[in-house]
Amino acid sequence: MGCNSRRLSVAPMMDWTDRHCRFFLRQFSPHALLYTEMITAAALVHGDARRLLAFDPAEHPVALQLGGSEPDALARAADLGAAEGYDEINLNVGCPSDRVQSGTFGACLMAQPALVADCVATMRARVRIPVTVKVRIGIERGEGAASRGLEYTDADEERLHDFVTTVAAAGCQVFAIHARKAVLSGFSPKDNRDIPPLRFDVVLRVKRRFPALTIVANGGIRDTKAALELLQGVDGVMIGREAYHHPYLLSELERGIYPHGDWRPPERIAVLEKLSRYAGTQLDAGHRLHSITRHILGLFAGQPGARSLRRYFADAARGENAGVEVLERVVELLQRASVSPTSGHLV
Repeated sequence: MGCNSRRLSVAPMMDWTDRHCRFFLRQFSPHALLYTEMITAAALVHGDARRLLAFDPAEHPVALQLGGSEPDALARAADLGAAEGYDEINLNVGCPSDRVQSGTFGACLMAQPALVADCVATMRARVRIPVTVKVRIGIERGEGAASRGLEYTDADEERLHDFVTTVAAAGCQVFAIHARKAVLSGFSPKDNRDIPPLRFDVVLRVKRRFPALTIVANGGIRDTKAALELLQGVDGVMIGREAYHHPYLLSELERGIYPHGDWRPPERIAVLEKLSRYAGTQLDAGHRLHSITRHILGLFAGQPGARSLRRYFADAARGENAGVEVLERVVELLQRASVSPTSGHLV
């Protein structure tokens, strides 16, 4: 998987980027690299790996993000992911949540670059697909961490460069960097997404310092202009919640980043019709409709009647016996409404 294939990606997001979400988002960008939500190595090694790793072929290219800090367990989990057909294995060194820290993985691993390097080297020895790392620009922990997390010092940058140097020496060639520090005490996960300042200048300096590495910028990218500007200095952009809430942003970026002939953003009705066919197979496999439809509410962002459609899904899709007729009903409603096929504006 070359650098160009990482020009656009959708971030791993806990409880969001499951297989149904990824199938939905694939409709808006043929090229975007899609990431799973984080799956712990222990869950794969000791649990139902086939169920946890299942995905639709339409999701390619798709990367498996792993959580863990034990090299052998991560290698076994990476091997399972490669055998299932994933295109990349990514190690989570960026999540600051308490439940991740309690397992000694996530952002707290930034303080242990040698261990991360060992994890990467052990996984790379086990699989042939790329092993990559997602990281923050720095961490703060202990008393006063919340206030210090609002600053970014020369010492922080030196530690980041040391981390990248150490992990790259183990064979990691791709670093997705969230351009905020992670505060490991006193901040909630939401605080960590919103409060520490975005420092894309730091990410850009990492790319200049390590020109041979593939550097992907992540964090708070909300529009096409900002993404394209960042791509002047880094190898890729990773979009998170904005892609989830406004999936047509992916189509805008697809058109702006990749040369296309006749490709056009999908019309809403076409997306729903394809999703309806997908839902039929998933329902037959034992999935519930709500597990699919909960991810698609961004399809109606900016549309007249969006609130009513969300309310309809909240009620109709949760029923124990809800089926594809719920999606078919929404197609009928859209066919009658005055909505733009692909934009957020009235026609």
